[in-house]
Amino acid sequence: MFWHVWRRASQCPELTSVVLATDDLRIESTAKRLNVPVVMTRADHPSGTDRVREAAETLNIADQAVVVNVQGDEPALNPMMISQLIRPFADPGVLVSTLARRIDAKSAQNPDQVKVVLDAAGNALYFSRAMIPWPRDPAGDVFLGHIGIYAFRCRILKKFVTLPVGRLEAIEKLEQLRLLENRIAIHVVETEYESVGVDRPEDIDRVIRLMEKSHS
Repeated sequence: MFWHVWRRASQCPELTSVVLATDDLRIESTAKRLNVPVVMTRADHPSGTDRVREAAETLNIADQAVVVNVQGDEPALNPMMISQLIRPFADPGVLVSTLARRIDAKSAQNPDQVKVVLDAAGNALYFSRAMIPWPRDPAGDVFLGHIGIYAFRCRILKKFVTLPVGRLEAIEKLEQLRLLENRIAIHVVETEYESVGVDRPEDIDRVIRLMEKSHS
């Protein structure tokens, strides 16, 4: 699975390098066998973002550089999604970005599908496993499903891991809420591309179908 993620991410022209960060010796060994650049990290990180921060420090990434966190369970990732994710950083005021995609009401009812609502500038107001916004009247295309891919200015990535776990983060089990609780804006880019994370075993068949559809 991680090989598919690495191969697709490597096709993004804006990225200067794509490196796998892991604490698992089995994954490290397999990555080396597949010629995937790999960095070993500590095993006690509370989140994937903490692991990315350690990897960024190991790789001596500059504070103003943009670091993209692509999770290893996104084998259907379209490289254009990373390009879209990085584009807002042309504005020096952008510190963090992520992606979202229009979803229907049925999908919005699924707690595994995180939803996001935005302000007028395209920044996240809130992320939730709940159905947000809640439509008082019949509503059409109003739901944005979050796609768990992030880009950070490296200095904000370093700051993130020094912040305590937020109250809302602990309730929803969504680490991006830590940023919002500390008034660090997350710019959300709406994408037309679909990516399916593998959260449960039954997701694998759906991902395979999506990859076959895109002629991977």
